[in-house]
Amino acid sequence: MPAITVDDLTVLPRLSSPGLGDQPRPVWSVTTAPQGYEGEGFPVRRAFAGIDLRQLDPFIMMDQMGEVEYAPGEPKGTSWHPHRGFETVTYIMDGTFDHQDSHGGGGTITNGDTQWMTAGSGLLHIEAPPESLVQSGGLFHGLQLWVNLPRAAKMSAPRYQDLRSTDVALLTTPDAGALVRVIAGSVGGHDGPGATYTPMTMVHASIEPGARLELPWTVEFNALVYALSGRGTVGVDDRPIAAGQAAVMGAGDYLGLAAAGSQESRSPALEVVVIGGQPIREPLAWAGPFVMNSKDEVLAAYQDFQRGAFGHPVGA
Repeated sequence: MPAITVDDLTVLPRLSSPGLGDQPRPVWSVTTAPQGYEGEGFPVRRAFAGIDLRQLDPFIMMDQMGEVEYAPGEPKGTSWHPHRGFETVTYIMDGTFDHQDSHGGGGTITNGDTQWMTAGSGLLHIEAPPESLVQSGGLFHGLQLWVNLPRAAKMSAPRYQDLRSTDVALLTTPDAGALVRVIAGSVGGHDGPGATYTPMTMVHASIEPGARLELPWTVEFNALVYALSGRGTVGVDDRPIAAGQAAVMGAGDYLGLAAAGSQESRSPALEVVVIGGQPIREPLAWAGPFVMNSKDEVLAAYQDFQRGAFGHPVGA
């Protein structure tokens, strides 16, 4: 998993240990993500399937794409499709992914890069592996997170952010047992590069066997932990968590994670993504690629799409 790393964790800024008055976040639930297929047939895990949307708020869904070793000719992506009313965050840990949209955004991301697309008032976009990966095959592993927009920002102008792995804030624990990558938001006073409409934080952490991570977290935010690979425990009561499982955390000042003392050879560390944000607490009407506040707004989005208001596929 070659997302951005460093050879010597001891050179990184250290997270502070929880203070005497800091409260750990309890674990409300642990669920296992079902597997399926998306787009033209790439495998995904629906990371938050079965979790109440009120506990996810301001997030809508998250897919783990792969981890899969493609043979030549097998890599697949999506066709051109519309979005309105939310943001998509695509984080690639292995492999390469191309993106284009009808408002001029786009680029190629690989090995720790992130594409942050604000659909806002509406656009068309396409995501696919580059031709070189299609021809050669290879490892592919990534995430796509959908972040809701508040009513006041749903019809904002589309925006595209290309976040390189070298821009991510890198931190470690007091004993240098974990690598914490801050992609967006702030952790312990260290800011990630992603700019968000909805106040939120997104972190990818690698926890070495037997090590523990006590991650400070904004009190007003919810907290969701998803295990990408490996196994360990979460929370003060050490609830087991393993690859493909998500934990919903309760209120508190920080959350605790620990990696099992032994891991599988192909997953040498406990790899987790932790996200949290300030709940929007507005009505939600979600149908396919449109996330609005009412059914009428969703219908209007379909009508706007059909009359070409979202633009046209690049090259069409």
